[in-house]
Amino acid sequence: PKSIIGRINIKNVYFSYRQNDLVLNDINLNVESGEILALVGPSGAGKSTIFSLILKFIQPQKGSVFIDDYDINSFNNKSLRKLIAIVPQKTFIFSGTIEEAIRFGRQTTIEKIINAAKIANAHDFIEKLPNGYETFIEERGSNLSGGQLQRLSIARALLGDPTILLLDEATSALDAESEESVQKGLKQAMRNRTVLVIAHKLSTVQKADKIAVIEKGKVCEVGTHNELIIKQGRYKDFCDKQFIESIY
Repeated sequence: PKSIIGRINIKNVYFSYRQNDLVLNDINLNVESGEILALVGPSGAGKSTIFSLILKFIQPQKGSVFIDDYDINSFNNKSLRKLIAIVPQKTFIFSGTIEEAIRFGRQTTIEKIINAAKIANAHDFIEKLPNGYETFIEERGSNLSGGQLQRLSIARALLGDPTILLLDEATSALDAESEESVQKGLKQAMRNRTVLVIAHKLSTVQKADKIAVIEKGKVCEVGTHNELIIKQGRYKDFCDKQFIESIY
């Protein structure tokens, strides 16, 4: 397919890692092009499995995943991974220079690397480092903060200009100051893309276009933050636990 706008449609998907132990049980989700969908729910509910399905790391036993109107099985892995980028919860640490960390083996120009870093809110801190983009990342990234590493991870995801962005709670391990700088990068990264975000901190998802509550492999509620608060269901329970009130 030539031009993909990034609409995602998950239809009647069932998936289990072990026989008779359904991790996803008749999942149906629609995300329009340019929309932000937040997936919330307890650990083990199946949120990460949904990401794995979209990335074609696993195949459903039943049901299909579509991007626009194309079954994702009609994409080869290379073209699919160009369309979709993921920012994981734990930053994968790479040794080498900052430029190499963002490039991640891809053929591209330094201008594109700098542009990706700017969108990810990383360019300013990189410029202040002793050797800028040529600064060597020490083992386990010990010469950079968690927030800086996470912004490099966002820049790396953005370098290929993906249509769809998957965010696996990209700020869960950060302190408040780091979180603010990463959130700014994420906000810029999400512009004009279809975004799915797995969220544990519900404060990060209140502005999502849609929120889907996943429990025991099922979608039990879908709506905006306020719609789900008014519904007084599971989402409101999660919010009450995290002291989040309705926003207007």
